[in-house]
Amino acid sequence: MKSYILDAARTPRGRGRRGSLVGVHPQELLATVLRALPSRAGFDAAAVDDVIVGAVAQVREQGANIARNAVLAAGWPDGVSAVSLNRFCGSGLQSVHFAASMVATGAQHLVVAGGVESMSTLGIGADGAGQDGGNTKLRERVFQVPQGISADLIATLEGITRDEVDAVALRSQQNAAVAQREGRGARSLVPVFDPVTGALRLDRDEHLRPETTAAALASLAPSFTALGATEAGPRGETFDQIAQAAYPEAGAIRHVHTAGNSSGIVDGAAAVALASEDFVRAHGLRPRGRIRAMATVGTEPLLMLTGPAPASQKALAMAGMTARDIDLWEINEAFAAVVLQTTRALKIDPERVNVNGGAIALGHPLGATGSMLLGTALDELERTNRSTALVTMCIGGGQGIATVIERV
Repeated sequence: MKSYILDAARTPRGRGRRGSLVGVHPQELLATVLRALPSRAGFDAAAVDDVIVGAVAQVREQGANIARNAVLAAGWPDGVSAVSLNRFCGSGLQSVHFAASMVATGAQHLVVAGGVESMSTLGIGADGAGQDGGNTKLRERVFQVPQGISADLIATLEGITRDEVDAVALRSQQNAAVAQREGRGARSLVPVFDPVTGALRLDRDEHLRPETTAAALASLAPSFTALGATEAGPRGETFDQIAQAAYPEAGAIRHVHTAGNSSGIVDGAAAVALASEDFVRAHGLRPRGRIRAMATVGTEPLLMLTGPAPASQKALAMAGMTARDIDLWEINEAFAAVVLQTTRALKIDPERVNVNGGAIALGHPLGATGSMLLGTALDELERTNRSTALVTMCIGGGQGIATVIERV
């Protein structure tokens, strides 16, 4: 059976800590897109069998099953159930996978997937669990270094230079600026209004910096040099030394990632409506796309961020496709080296990758990004009259996730 994408909606990405969405409760961010989706996609909220939502920091404002509370905040019927999940940065895309699987089997017929993250409210590591939950016994077997160290380790092993990661960042900013100026992706965008006053809070992504230059990027100091020199191991080893011990071929870790070529901290939410073929026919709906294949993989947990390539290969094999068959790629720009490593491993034409910018320019609202990228890919397929797209993301702890979609 098939899983159809009826529509996708997202908030603008608000700059973290000092942006326009600071102070907006994450339940209200998610409720914004939930309220918009039924009328846009042509269904009654009462017909929704379940709502599945990704969020990484599931504490405080994002705790207490944020999915269910957002459904209530949106004013949807009490009978609509909801569940929250956490697959780290892949959470928003994993919610789509679960929803698509349910409607494809016929167990459910209309499921809304999505994600939310208010990083100005709850920053990275807000749950206090660290990379491994503080399990010292696990740490004896697998020592997981911070993601920034993993990104710099990948760059070192792959021979990726500072100039190359900065070039990815500059392209992301330039592409995002063109996309915003031309109104690309406007179909998925839902403005955010203040829940109390009703005043407009934000109607466009505000993290990008269109004035960015190569010289400005080159002037930024590496972000993870001091972290790499921090003692963390049981015998006083630093994070860099732990990485070097696991990968002696790397030699000295070259710290090339900066605030300018790593993903930005932002707030945002997104939702995607997925329906079965029977539901589409029974209600005379015109879906925008369908899910062709879905895959997840585990990867070595210290190197951690190399999952997009094998996850994409697995999804492509399930779809009976190759990388050359994909018209558009959305490779989450958690760090610039991740995009370069994935593009090289799969021999992808860079001109097909992140054509409207990525998380370096636009920001990465952890639990929401996967759902956002799916909508972005669908918008761009329609704008350019193309057929297929692949969305893929690296995930903390050593995982990858990939989704192949086809425009209907």
